[in-house]
Amino acid sequence: MSPVFGHGRLRLYLLKLLQESPRHGYEVIRLLQDRFLGVYSPSPGTIYPRLARLEEEGLVTHEVVDGKKVFTLTDQGHEELNARLDELADLEQEISDSVRDIAREVKEDVRDTVKSLREELTQMARDVRQGAKQEQRQAKQQQRDAWREQKAEWQRQKREWQRQKQEWQRQTKEWQHDWKRIWAEGFTGHGSPDSDARLGRMLAEFVEEIREDARRAQVTEETLASAQDALYDAARRIRDALR
Repeated sequence: MSPVFGHGRLRLYLLKLLQESPRHGYEVIRLLQDRFLGVYSPSPGTIYPRLARLEEEGLVTHEVVDGKKVFTLTDQGHEELNARLDELADLEQEISDSVRDIAREVKEDVRDTVKSLREELTQMARDVRQGAKQEQRQAKQQQRDAWREQKAEWQRQKREWQRQKQEWQRQTKEWQHDWKRIWAEGFTGHGSPDSDARLGRMLAEFVEEIREDARRAQVTEETLASAQDALYDAARRIRDALR
């Protein structure tokens, strides 16, 4: 998808999506996934910083609804989008061509799958004619194969969850280590050494508390995106307070 969303193209398309309707960040991600038939799936780390940058530029604004930031295009955002209508039309055409190519590939895959399925059914009919005993033997084998596939899928999901859990633990340990180091060395701020040290301890305790909450909760893709949104907002509030 990189040829579609080259330099500045994703920024333009985000303005287009927000012109259609106010949306929160996770909804933008899901909408992009749907429009590209699941082939293109931007990460929260790609979408949320761009939305924050658009807001800093005054092109979008947000309000909190049910605990989530809902972004809306501002008048300045409408003006920029209107000034780039030709570029947007080219981008829409490129996206349509990409989706058409994807649909064609899917259609070919379906055709091959149907052909393969037809051949399997033909072979199955031959096997049935060979006798009831062979049919029972084949059915048992198919059950064993299905069980092995299901077991393999469970194991794959378990490994993926463990990988995500380990990655989350690794990141939280790094955060905890950094904040403990800041606490030990003394936070380098603009206040007194005592106040800087207290701020370091407060930040370290904050990270530890969030880490414990995450350990007890079940972290899904949607909750992780919401948490990342909240962390971005918390970081901005802390910077504003320190200024």
